[in-house]
Amino acid sequence: MQDKAKEKIRMCIVCRGQSDKKTLLRVVKNKDGEIFVDKTGKANGRGAYVCKSNDCYQKLCKTKALNRAFKCEIPQEIYQKIGEEFE
Repeated sequence: MQDKAKEKIRMCIVCRGQSDKKTLLRVVKNKDGEIFVDKTGKANGRGAYVCKSNDCYQKLCKTKALNRAFKCEIPQEIYQKIGEEFE
């Protein structure tokens, strides 16, 4: 049985690196289809995690990794909003 004190490990959808949930940026698609950056880490919906590095952000945009993660077309404005979190 896992110890509850252990950190929750998540995988970056871009580089596939594993890291503590708190060090990654969480992007959520809720049941209404809204896609946004979840700063609390607790929003309801399907979550995708991205490393907080410019390399991963560039690859995220280039490969449109969120389109694959959420199985739908993601508008360019969403990628731009995520980019603001990296500045």
